[in-house]
Amino acid sequence: MSPSEPTGDDPFPPGFFAREDERPDATFYGPPRLVTHIDDGAIAAVSDLYAELGVDGSTGEPRRVLDLMSSWVSHLRTPPSELVVLGMNAAELRANPMATERVVQDLNTDPVLPFPDASFDAALCCVSVDYLVRPVEVLRDAGRVLRPGAPVVLTFSNRLFPSKAVAGWLYADEPTRCAIAAAYVRLAGGFGEPEVSLRTPARGYRGDPLYAVVARRLG
Repeated sequence: MSPSEPTGDDPFPPGFFAREDERPDATFYGPPRLVTHIDDGAIAAVSDLYAELGVDGSTGEPRRVLDLMSSWVSHLRTPPSELVVLGMNAAELRANPMATERVVQDLNTDPVLPFPDASFDAALCCVSVDYLVRPVEVLRDAGRVLRPGAPVVLTFSNRLFPSKAVAGWLYADEPTRCAIAAAYVRLAGGFGEPEVSLRTPARGYRGDPLYAVVARRLG
């Protein structure tokens, strides 16, 4: 069975995790892209959420944070004491000024995180959950490396690379995408009920919307 096909742990329709571009992700993500993928308003909403959850350095307390599918910027308002960035492009990760550790890994081919159990105070995934072909496995292992009570934070907008987003996400509307992300977390197990929210204004806002799904690791 290929990674893009659903398994018993991912009860989604056949073809849900298919993508237009099924070439190895390392090919697509090979060239560095030192750009932001959401606008300033959505970036501010991400930063505000991280501060609200106390996962950045604003509290002054030591925090070891894992930024999954990361790049050259992690959108934290202030750096935590440790920030481990895991992504596809080594040059992008090297350019991340907040990173204290960098790991190059394709989670679509290997969803097992190279970290000990209960070793992080938060796991973040910003505007990238739509590209995961094994999201339940990734989130299950994220739960393994989180300490009890630590949050997993999925944020996303309506902008994406259409050739690399999974079909079930690409062709869904925004409320359904929120439901999909929450379902991933529930199926992973080990988390409390995910909280879904729109972090940008619901009315009169002309920028990129920013949605969040947050759940905490059970003790």
